[in-house]
Amino acid sequence: MIDVHTHYVPAGWPDLGEGRPWLRVDSERAAMIMVGSTEFRPVWSNAWDADVRVADMDSDGVAKQVVSPTPLFFGYDLPGAEAAKVARIFNDLALEICAPSAGRLLPFAQVPLQDTDEACRELDRCRDSGHLGVEIGNHVGDRDLDDEGVVTFLQHAASIDMPVFVHPWDMPESPRLDRWMARWLTGMPAETHLSVLAMILGGAFDRLPDSLRICFAHGGGSFAFWLGRLENAWHRRGDLVAKSELPPSSYVDRFSVDSVVFEPAALRLLVDTLGASQVMLGSDYPYPLGERPVGEVVHRADFLTDPDRAAILHGNAERFLGLP
Repeated sequence: MIDVHTHYVPAGWPDLGEGRPWLRVDSERAAMIMVGSTEFRPVWSNAWDADVRVADMDSDGVAKQVVSPTPLFFGYDLPGAEAAKVARIFNDLALEICAPSAGRLLPFAQVPLQDTDEACRELDRCRDSGHLGVEIGNHVGDRDLDDEGVVTFLQHAASIDMPVFVHPWDMPESPRLDRWMARWLTGMPAETHLSVLAMILGGAFDRLPDSLRICFAHGGGSFAFWLGRLENAWHRRGDLVAKSELPPSSYVDRFSVDSVVFEPAALRLLVDTLGASQVMLGSDYPYPLGERPVGEVVHRADFLTDPDRAAILHGNAERFLGLP
């Protein structure tokens, strides 16, 4: 199996400045990500220790694992040059984390997406230093993925054959969303859905080459469930919605999603809507809201044919990642 959705946190990093993330180390195996004086998230050695990660992979039958940044570290609110420095720090640390794994941990980079030139330069540097792809957030402030600067970056990623993994982040806050982890339980799917809509209705896919390899985390959010509503709106309210060259359903083969949906019924909807060729195994390891054992939902999905199951578990990821 190849897991395309996991994250890392280094065991430490240089001071990023006042109010920026830092790591409170509690023991050799446990730490707390801090933002200023606020506790953000506890992490354990499986976030930075290749030996621990590989042992868990062996336990779950995972051959390779894409290791992407934790979105908190993107720094999209910083000036471009400062965010580029942050990206270089974490990208170099990612290579160090993955290096002991004998090629089983595959590093994905982060870039200062708010500054297109800096983002393209850092992506070039990361490609040359050993990263296999890049993770980006699903928006930069109020700029969605159809923003001209983001589309230019995606065009560059396609031109140098670097796959792109889109992860929701910076979800809205409100008293109603700050209970029960609602920002993660409702905000993340909504943000991912919105970013797919932006690429379709904003005309991003119309301006991007078919060669772009792009995957949306968390099963594409709620997109598959509401594609019919989107399609209906495109045809019935074309004055407001029909901004893409083609109806929304025409674009479902332009992107992939991961399998982090937890229930076979939800996975079946993804396969029925997007096709088995557009779904790849993901887990969101090592975070508690991820799937363990990795691939459980795919193995439980008795509606899958053997070829479709093999494609989801590894074949599609091999193509996405450009693996031999």
